[in-house]
Amino acid sequence: MHRTSFFFRLIFPCGLLLGVLLLCICAGSVSIPLSDTLACLWNSLLGKPIPEGIAKSIILSVRLPRVLCVALCGAALSICGACMQGLLRNPLADGSTLGVSAGASLGAVISMAFDIRIPGIPYGGTMVMAMLFAFGSLLLILLLAFSMDRTFSTSSIILIGVIFSMFASSITSLVITFSGEKIRSITFWTLGSLSGSNMTYAGILCLALCLCASLILLHNRELDALAMGEENAQHIGVSVRRVKLVLLIAVSVLIGICVSTGGTIAFVGLIVPHMTRMLTGPSHRQLLPVSLLFGAIFLLLADLVSRTLLSPIELPIGVITSIVGSVLFLIIFLRSRRRR
Repeated sequence: MHRTSFFFRLIFPCGLLLGVLLLCICAGSVSIPLSDTLACLWNSLLGKPIPEGIAKSIILSVRLPRVLCVALCGAALSICGACMQGLLRNPLADGSTLGVSAGASLGAVISMAFDIRIPGIPYGGTMVMAMLFAFGSLLLILLLAFSMDRTFSTSSIILIGVIFSMFASSITSLVITFSGEKIRSITFWTLGSLSGSNMTYAGILCLALCLCASLILLHNRELDALAMGEENAQHIGVSVRRVKLVLLIAVSVLIGICVSTGGTIAFVGLIVPHMTRMLTGPSHRQLLPVSLLFGAIFLLLADLVSRTLLSPIELPIGVITSIVGSVLFLIIFLRSRRRR
């Protein structure tokens, strides 16, 4: 790879991500100078004493956990979208195509509506229920797809995923209808919100991203082969069924944990891979890691807008991503039509 190309495709997004991270920690309803932010983070990293004050409490207790969770969620959603678009050979696919996202949302909404908790773990019931329903949804979808077509064809998986998403969404709406006084908080959560983030969530997200994203990145050649068609992939030695199962499980784990942490956040997994593909090309060796970085940047900026645009009122982050994502997707679609 040419040195200049390497800089723009990997080094530049890394530097941009670092700058956006610092911006999101500094900016908010209470602005904190960059020098104070850097000093606080540096002393905390080295274990040195930090002077007590409002800057310390805001940075370490509120903004740093939230910013880390937002970046990790954006990275996870984006790499899942890039993986699903290559795996299913569908430009409209993303991490929610399987229906796992709808299943995880159903589990989380049931937890909040019926006040299911795990003692000693804040929001633990929501996360556990979302993850359990995500795994349950995946198993059900794979079983139904296998009963229809033992080769796990792309059309079968998409069809079952769409049907299951509609079913899970209808049950979720029914639960919200009978949630009583909790309907406002549940509705806000379903639109996407990372306001309750903490370092425990950040640690879980980081561990899941490291494991599942590494698994996805290791299959970049298989994704390139599958993008040319399943028959062609089989001819060059790719075990299509095994690769599909491994990648579907990895995507489902990431989606389930992201939904349990921040609710349903739309368009990140759909729009970011398309934007990245314009820079890197179709090769998944470059597309996947750069999509991961740009996904984190995109969601960080959306979160910054959501909490500063009408401060002190906080907008749901899913609303921001949907508005921006739909406009960007329309622009990309029109540009591609003009080129053709």
